[in-house]
Amino acid sequence: MDSFLKGNNFYAIGLSYKKADVTIRSKFSLSKEQQTSLLEEAKIAGFNDLMVISTCNRTEIIGFAKHPYELISQLCKYSEGTVDEFAKYSFVYKNMEAAEHFISVATGLDSQILGDYEIVNQLKSAYDIAKGAGTMSAYMERLYNTALQASKEVKNKTQLSSGTTTVSYATVQYIKERSKKYPNPKILLFGLGEIGENTAKGLKNHLEYASLTVVNRTIEKSYVLSKSLGVDVVSVDDLENEIKKSDVIIVATGAQGHTVKSSMFDPDTKQLIIDLSIPNNVDEKVREFSNKRVVDVDKLSAKTKSTFENRKLQIPKVLEIIQKYKDEFYNWVSFRKSSPALNSLKISLENIQKDAIAVNQKKFEQFSPSEIEEVTTTMINKIISKFASHMREHNGQADLSIQVIEQVFK
Repeated sequence: MDSFLKGNNFYAIGLSYKKADVTIRSKFSLSKEQQTSLLEEAKIAGFNDLMVISTCNRTEIIGFAKHPYELISQLCKYSEGTVDEFAKYSFVYKNMEAAEHFISVATGLDSQILGDYEIVNQLKSAYDIAKGAGTMSAYMERLYNTALQASKEVKNKTQLSSGTTTVSYATVQYIKERSKKYPNPKILLFGLGEIGENTAKGLKNHLEYASLTVVNRTIEKSYVLSKSLGVDVVSVDDLENEIKKSDVIIVATGAQGHTVKSSMFDPDTKQLIIDLSIPNNVDEKVREFSNKRVVDVDKLSAKTKSTFENRKLQIPKVLEIIQKYKDEFYNWVSFRKSSPALNSLKISLENIQKDAIAVNQKKFEQFSPSEIEEVTTTMINKIISKFASHMREHNGQADLSIQVIEQVFK
């Protein structure tokens, strides 16, 4: 039986860039391994409908629970954040408000960089993890697919994602704007996850004058990128030497601690360090060097706000699309919730039908039993259809209608 039929509520709990800065978000960040462990434990505890999203801009748990604290405690257990910190910086959405929030996230409307389409791949990754853990119910599957459909329509029918201004693109623009300080820069990119790889592509497409070297813990991935983009490749064992030789260092690793230490730098060399990792993977002590400029995700996002005026004009269109898919999802939920009651109604009417045919067979000898059954079955289906239409068209009365059916046709 689905969770919403067990008396549970649907929640979206978490925190995002709107209230929490990069330091707080880092505390609540969850690796893929942590997400998997959280969901597997939740599954054992009886939570069959959960998904975890953890990106540089947000960490959320979406799913069914009797109380949101059940989800909050799981988040705090698997992250370094505390319940007090969560209470200060968090959000909690319930039922259809939670579903609408999820759809908004998928469209890029809720992203730190408005219209950031990287969120779709991040949601797909979250879906795969939840699917593997066995926590994607029919309800969650439907919501996920509805959100992706809304996202696709927003991308195709609006300009919310025009210009592809993602974190990766913002990084390229930031370096480009400082071409006078770093002419013909030697750029080192450490980390080739999704953001790192997209950044590499952006650098090659928009900074032809720059020299790009990539470092990744799995060197095979570096060689694959080298073949497609023509970038230089060095081993992670040579990271420190390469850092000392570079003008710009971009860190896009996904570790939970510092992968780039202050001891790796020459204090006397002028360098730009861009940390795209959540939590920050560049040692905070690097900021103490007078010749180093360290930029994180929050600073990059602040620098790109002026490019989004056109995207802001698209918001009314996006909200219409979101409302359309929210209504479609709500209608599905209402009908699904009413299905057991409608099935009970149908069974009761079929029993009445059989009794009536048996009692009145002699009165209608000119008709065969199959002819009588065909006519009355059509009547039953019309009655069921009428009830179903009523519930779809009068969502606010659906619960009352279900209650009446259950009481009358037990």
